[in-house]
Amino acid sequence: MLITLPPDYRPTDDEEFMNPRQQEYFRQKLRRWRLDLLREAGDTLASLSAGGISEADLTDRASVETDRALELRTRDRARKLISKIDQALERIENGTYGYCEESGEPIGLRRLEARPIATLSIEAQERHERMERVHRDD
Repeated sequence: MLITLPPDYRPTDDEEFMNPRQQEYFRQKLRRWRLDLLREAGDTLASLSAGGISEADLTDRASVETDRALELRTRDRARKLISKIDQALERIENGTYGYCEESGEPIGLRRLEARPIATLSIEAQERHERMERVHRDD
């Protein structure tokens, strides 16, 4: 079923949660984000493969090395993010998107708007973070 959204559409709490329009809204949002990340990754790859380090000055060479290491870290982070976006798109397809993996309760539109790859409600996320802090302090 093809759903066309008005250009100014924003999900609201007045609608049924994760109705087809909201699902399409988040599908498009996730796809745009994924496309942007892939485009940035392509740019990073192009600049990394643009050649070796030709700077004779050690300081310049170190600066270039640092920039490259940062680009590689950024690219790795983007790769992981793309994987999470793919998982979110899969959840849209199977009807579980927008619901907390732990409680099954709606995650909430504001949280999904801010973090469309969220898998936990704010309450469940906070519980996880508290548990991580407790175990990290051991």
